[in-house]
Amino acid sequence: MSTPSTAASHNVTTASHCVDLAHAQWRRSSYSGGANDCVEVAELGERAAVRDSKDISRGPLLFSMAAMRALVTGIASGSNSEHWG
Repeated sequence: MSTPSTAASHNVTTASHCVDLAHAQWRRSSYSGGANDCVEVAELGERAAVRDSKDISRGPLLFSMAAMRALVTGIASGSNSEHWG
């Protein structure tokens, strides 16, 4: 089993009060089927925000675009599956 890469770990933060999310355009996965039990993503220039659609009051996590690409690529390829269990 390989160890997960921590190279991008510093690129993930919780949204601070200085991040303006008022005009964020949130998107849901087409796999959600219209249910309210998925994550939503918004592009914010150099960052991407991810939030829980069931509880948006908790605030989103912010990823650098590089960290977000690495996360999505890893999930799509299945290379992260051994690190989730």
